[in-house]
Amino acid sequence: MCEPLSVGVHACRRANVGPETNVLVMGAGPIGLVTMLAARAFGSPRIVIVDVDDHRLSVAKELGADETVKVSTSINDVAAEIERIKGAMGAVVDISFDCAGFSKTMSTALGATSSGGKVCLVGMGHTEMTLPLARLLEVDVVGIFRYKNTWPLCLEFLRSGKIDVKPLITHRFGFSQTEVEDAFETSARGGTAIKVMFNL
Repeated sequence: MCEPLSVGVHACRRANVGPETNVLVMGAGPIGLVTMLAARAFGSPRIVIVDVDDHRLSVAKELGADETVKVSTSINDVAAEIERIKGAMGAVVDISFDCAGFSKTMSTALGATSSGGKVCLVGMGHTEMTLPLARLLEVDVVGIFRYKNTWPLCLEFLRSGKIDVKPLITHRFGFSQTEVEDAFETSARGGTAIKVMFNL
């Protein structure tokens, strides 16, 4: 689990998360959830996480999100959803992490983040996006690709209990041909699966 956690840790380092930064996370999949956990470990006092799926939002809440916001997949809903996100935060959004990587999620992150804040692109759903250019003049946009020099800190977070990734492991399978196929099908279906692991 150090591998996915490393993505969240690297993102938090790139965006300079700390005790004075309120964080928005777009996407409550495995990477969004580890980014949320890392942001809390780095000291963020308030974290709101956004997704289209009720189950993933409930997992985010159980893992410590202060608030969750369910959104749609329609680009036409961005303006209204930004207002709901700001209301859920109850303060300015200093840093947003787009852990999905779509035009809509990035546009929402840009719109929700306060002037002078940061938006960190983590997910790679689209390789090309259409974004509101005016918002790019008011926030700093940074991106990550995987991680760099994160394993020692990730191991320390896990060792100390500052981050607990065990709740993210929702399914375990053996390593027979049938079980491997079942595991990949479970992961592809989504549903309640977050991280699917093999027992060797």
